[in-house]
Amino acid sequence: MRPVSRIPLRKRLLVRLLFASVLIAVCSVAATAWLAVTTTTRALREEQGQALADDMDVLAELSGYAATHPDWKGVETLVRALSARTGRRIALTTTDRVPIADSARPGTSLPPRAAAGIDPLRTDTYTERGAQLAGIDPRAVGPYRLTAAERAKLDRHAETQRGCYSRLGYDMTVTRIPSGRPVLTHEEGAPEGAYGREVCDDGRLATPTPTEDRALRALQERALPCLRSAGLEGLDASLGLVVDMGDGSLTPPIITKYYKIGGARAQRAVQSCVDDARRAQLDPYVAPAAELFLGGGDNRPAPRWNLSPANQAKVAGAAGLVLAVTLAVTAVVASRLVRPLRALTEAAQQPPDRHARVPVTTRDETGILAEAFNDLAERRERLEAQRKALVADVAHELRSPLTNIRGWLEVTRDGLVDPDPELLGALHEEALLLQQIIDDLRDLAAADAGTLSLHREPVPAGELLAQVAAAHRVAADTAGVTLRTTAEDTPWLDADPVRLRQALGNLVTNAVRHTPHGGTVTLSARRDGDRVVLAVADTGAGIAAEDLPHVFDRFWRAEKSRSRRTGGSGLGLNIVRHLVAAHGGTAEAASEPGTGSVFTLRLPAAAPPDD
Repeated sequence: MRPVSRIPLRKRLLVRLLFASVLIAVCSVAATAWLAVTTTTRALREEQGQALADDMDVLAELSGYAATHPDWKGVETLVRALSARTGRRIALTTTDRVPIADSARPGTSLPPRAAAGIDPLRTDTYTERGAQLAGIDPRAVGPYRLTAAERAKLDRHAETQRGCYSRLGYDMTVTRIPSGRPVLTHEEGAPEGAYGREVCDDGRLATPTPTEDRALRALQERALPCLRSAGLEGLDASLGLVVDMGDGSLTPPIITKYYKIGGARAQRAVQSCVDDARRAQLDPYVAPAAELFLGGGDNRPAPRWNLSPANQAKVAGAAGLVLAVTLAVTAVVASRLVRPLRALTEAAQQPPDRHARVPVTTRDETGILAEAFNDLAERRERLEAQRKALVADVAHELRSPLTNIRGWLEVTRDGLVDPDPELLGALHEEALLLQQIIDDLRDLAAADAGTLSLHREPVPAGELLAQVAAAHRVAADTAGVTLRTTAEDTPWLDADPVRLRQALGNLVTNAVRHTPHGGTVTLSARRDGDRVVLAVADTGAGIAAEDLPHVFDRFWRAEKSRSRRTGGSGLGLNIVRHLVAAHGGTAEAASEPGTGSVFTLRLPAAAPPDD
């Protein structure tokens, strides 16, 4: 089974989970950033556009106030109303920074620069309709304002003409210019043909009123000196006055005439003279120039925009998209990760006798888990087979001596055999065999449960080998086997001497049993680093290579047909392995058929005790 540390980094489960998390996070951050940028940009543009529109409205209303009032008295009310409506500070000063009106608290400092200048005679601001002007505010009418009687008379003419146009199928509308004069306009898309003009336009609506006539003549008188200085005094100025139907303003005929006979330079000169004359004429009727300050101080503008429906839809759409991507990525990753886990769960839920296997489909931690599960299933299968074999072997091992004891007792009870010392000795030997099997099983049970007690102490290896050899000398001599011991540098062991003599005794017993007459069994000890190596070598028949891995298994015998008396119970070597493992050591076996076997025990070494 492959260790986790050898899994490629890109295939590790942690890396895959981190990659999925990073992908989801990147998608979420990107979507959030994009959404924040787009919605914020749109909102800022909307706010900037709204603020600009509010500024233009403020400027247009204050300019209209200046165009219709000879001074700034009473503008404080308008300034405060505009400030409350726009949420901005509005301050109005003269061109010398003398305060006129301010929506902020008294003493609040002004911004460093003015937002705009207000001069209805020289304006470049916006009107209420949003059209940019270049010159005089059309709301500055001054002496051109009609009297009530003149307005009433012109209204009657306008209604008469509108009715005439209506009868001809033209839907005309009466609008009023700042001076109070009514003007007929037609709806968009409704043509105003020449025939309608000939029938309905009698010229009365375009004729200047006495008020307009006086103002236009005064304007012409003011313009003549400028025209003469420009070399334009030869023009005939006695053609009367007309009304310009385009914007409702009144123009002296001298300009119209010179537009026809002069060039572009002359046209600009005439326009300049007339504009200067109109400014001089209107100056007494308008407020003086002022400067407008917006924002700043303690009354900074407050944002008034809300998330628009379009932005709300974008937020909802982006959130839904991120959620969908997150669910999709999570579902794909989770399905790939859960699939082998489900297979593991199904295999684990199978009955114990099925020993199900799981296909290994990945090479990550889940694949390693599947391999470990398969190994566990194989070990469980082997353990189950060993358990069954153990039960059968224990029953067999106990049945043989019990059958012998029962048989001898029955024949003795029936009087067929006398209970002589030889019979009693045989029965005693069978009882000893039973006791040995029971003791072996008890030791194995204690080893399996982890309750095998050890009493460690420094033990000289040479002395331990000598004790084991002395205990088995008689059995070896009886079998005609030479028993020898060798120890290099007299190493010391950290071990329980009783348990270690038991382990070595089992090895020596097996070696003597399987060594033919005239053979040799050698016990040796040597130091190997921080370990002491104990070896039991014999010159017996050896063990086949296919049987060598099983010599430490319980109830294993190389010859299955051998009896308990000739082949042992098969527990001795298993006990040896458990005793050595309890000491923190290892047990190994090496053998070649025909030359003998060597059983090696590697145990922790101990320092010699101080004398």
